[in-house]
Amino acid sequence: MAQFEEVSQKSKLHPKPEGLTLQYGTAGFRTHAKHLDHIMFRMGLLATLRSKKTKSTIGVMVTASHNPEEDNGVKLIDPMGEMVTAVWEEYATQLANAEQDSLLKALRDVIEKEDISMSEPASVYIGKDTRPSSVSLCQAVLDGVSSLGGKTHDYGLVTTPQLHYMVCCCNTNGCYGSPTVEGYYQKLSQAFLQLTQNAPNRTDDQKKLLVDGANGIGALKMREMEAFLRSELQVVLSNDGSSGKLNHLCGADYVKVQQKAPRGVSMTAGERGCSFDGDADRIVYYYTDSKGRFHLLDGDKIATLISTYLKELLTQAGLNLQIAVVQTAYANGSSTRYLEDVMKVTVCCTKTGVKHLHHAAQEYDIGVYFEANGHGTVLFSKAAQKQILELVKDPNTNDEKKLAVKILENTVNLINQTVGDAISDMLVIEAVLAIRGMSVQDWDAVYTDLPNRQLKVTVSDRRVIDTTDAERRAVTPEGLQEAIDSLVKKYKNARSFVRPSGTEDVVRVYAEADTQESADNLAHEVSLAVYRLAGGVGDEPKPLQ
Repeated sequence: MAQFEEVSQKSKLHPKPEGLTLQYGTAGFRTHAKHLDHIMFRMGLLATLRSKKTKSTIGVMVTASHNPEEDNGVKLIDPMGEMVTAVWEEYATQLANAEQDSLLKALRDVIEKEDISMSEPASVYIGKDTRPSSVSLCQAVLDGVSSLGGKTHDYGLVTTPQLHYMVCCCNTNGCYGSPTVEGYYQKLSQAFLQLTQNAPNRTDDQKKLLVDGANGIGALKMREMEAFLRSELQVVLSNDGSSGKLNHLCGADYVKVQQKAPRGVSMTAGERGCSFDGDADRIVYYYTDSKGRFHLLDGDKIATLISTYLKELLTQAGLNLQIAVVQTAYANGSSTRYLEDVMKVTVCCTKTGVKHLHHAAQEYDIGVYFEANGHGTVLFSKAAQKQILELVKDPNTNDEKKLAVKILENTVNLINQTVGDAISDMLVIEAVLAIRGMSVQDWDAVYTDLPNRQLKVTVSDRRVIDTTDAERRAVTPEGLQEAIDSLVKKYKNARSFVRPSGTEDVVRVYAEADTQESADNLAHEVSLAVYRLAGGVGDEPKPLQ
């Protein structure tokens, strides 16, 4: 076939290094940029097949998110802006790892299994982040798409959530919004400006926000968006990419792990700051208090703020919609207790990984999901959106209900429902704080995080650990869960769990307790149990104190 002839010819320009094996994980492929040229070409091929199969536009985002600048990666985006479905993740891995002379066979296998008509047209949207390697890697994707006769729209430099948004806009024929960067800015800014009209007495201090752009694409896009926000949000942008390396000593991941402000951000006591990650799909907030102590408001705090606000609006509007918060085992126990016991909100726990949270959130009228790392969003079911719109239009709605439901409608429009989006989430948080008249300290004081510690233990084979109950309990190796249970009993308000890494032979250990010393001790003792029962490698874990 002529089509495959072109694949054969072009694939020689993007040869696979012999013996290199990579796995499509939760966030796609991600490794040093020099290993990715053949991967990008092949993901161009796969995106074209996915487009033909679904009769929809598919997205390909070239980014390595919070990884160092020398790395890069790729994420495939399905028709409604969600992450690519699990079966196609397997195809991605198979195609990526096929040796050069087996590529056409691997391609034909996918076509046969999925019964793809190659005469179907194909459309692929492509975006990239600011890494130096993204330009040539994007070209490899374009080569892959064109060699199977697909059409491309190259958006150039965009955040990951913006590309997810474009794909959804395209496949809903504009119902979700206009598939342009300007359309994205207009939709979000209009909703934000409408919402902040409900908080008329904001001072300039309350409108000011320090934003750490991680020297990445989010900084560029935030600069573009400022004009759309008028003076309702005064952004002080640091780590904007003009100097400094991507994600180096800055960005959401750095702040979350190091528990300190990023380099380049100077804060006075009580000032609000937030950090994006490299591709702007995560956000965390923070401030320093009058004693100079750093306070982090992570994904758990964000989920609590937003779900509490939505629940109050539903009550005011008289809407009987079920709202749930989806968490992982890493969610701080205090947030879970506050949501369940005080707010009476349904809490559901899933395996780690955004795709698991996204699917679980789809089960509810309104599903709020955030990983502790700050990646998350809110999903509104079609039925929920229909009820909100009907109530907005109902002439018999009284003024109090009308106001609440109008605020709900604008909130729906402000949220990027396709994926976690740092810019969208930031605007939602700013609007909620303004409407509720809350300072960042008020927000932080809603509940106090239990002290916690995360450690990792190197093992010879991470597969010896198998888990159940959304990764909160270990099934194998024998005796490990019993050991953890007995260690947890020694401490107050304690819990601990272990889970194998998805990418390397390490086991991640999480522990929390009533004091930092207890959390540290418990994490160390559980690490020792993992080391002894799950084939630890190297020196025994040392105490933290």
